[in-house]
Amino acid sequence: ELVARTIHSLSSRGKGPFVAVNCSAIPETLLESELFGHERGAFTGAIERRAGYFELADQGTLFLDEIAEMSAALQAKYLRVLQDGVIRRLGGKAEVKVDVRIIAATNKDPVAAMKQATFREDLYYRLNVFSLTMPTLRARKEDIALLADAFISEFAAKYGKAAKALTEEALEALKRHAWPGNVRELRNCIERAVVGSDEVHIPASHLSLGGQRPLAVPTAAGASAVAGAEAASDPLVGITLDESERILILKTLVALGNNKTRAAESLGISLKTLHNKLRRYNGS
Repeated sequence: ELVARTIHSLSSRGKGPFVAVNCSAIPETLLESELFGHERGAFTGAIERRAGYFELADQGTLFLDEIAEMSAALQAKYLRVLQDGVIRRLGGKAEVKVDVRIIAATNKDPVAAMKQATFREDLYYRLNVFSLTMPTLRARKEDIALLADAFISEFAAKYGKAAKALTEEALEALKRHAWPGNVRELRNCIERAVVGSDEVHIPASHLSLGGQRPLAVPTAAGASAVAGAEAASDPLVGITLDESERILILKTLVALGNNKTRAAESLGISLKTLHNKLRRYNGS
């Protein structure tokens, strides 16, 4: 989204509206109404005419995140808007002309999604005029220090804290972390550290990375003693494999802002499997 906003602000449409939509966060039954708008009486609860995101973004940019989560039927309607530049509100008869730049994003491999028939080929080729591949945070660790400094300044001012920078040990701990939640996870990590610290330089002990404190690298002579101490204090030791899996899934969801699609990708399981596990946890 940050990249999409930057493209928008530096373009000739920069003075127009920027509208961001997370397609995976809106229920399928509401997404069509949210995108195209609706007329009064179009469905129960539609007490007035409402413009959709396409109309709201007219003369500007519409950013559609997680576009591969759209149903096949909605993808077809969306394709028509791209081709003709017109939308029809839900329950309406008149067509409305819109002039919108579309920036779409997905964390799925679109080619693989097309092979699985979950993403329309014609929509992909219509969208793919120009593509950008965003590297993960762990693939650009040189950005971590810059981002961390910016977040420290932001949260120190917000919470009235003295924090100004990380210690070298803390920065190295951040660089060793895998960052399954990318920049959002880093931002949350720094916010927790700033809130919990009264020091000017935040130490590694104040970082919470994946729910665990940073581990020191023991010397060869002290390896066994340190490993034993870590095992004794590790909250995962002594619980069942199912329970440790539940903890990992829930912590991943928290780190990724409850984005189930990204959590499933990070965990290496399908979205359906993740939903099944969450249903089981809720029922237990």
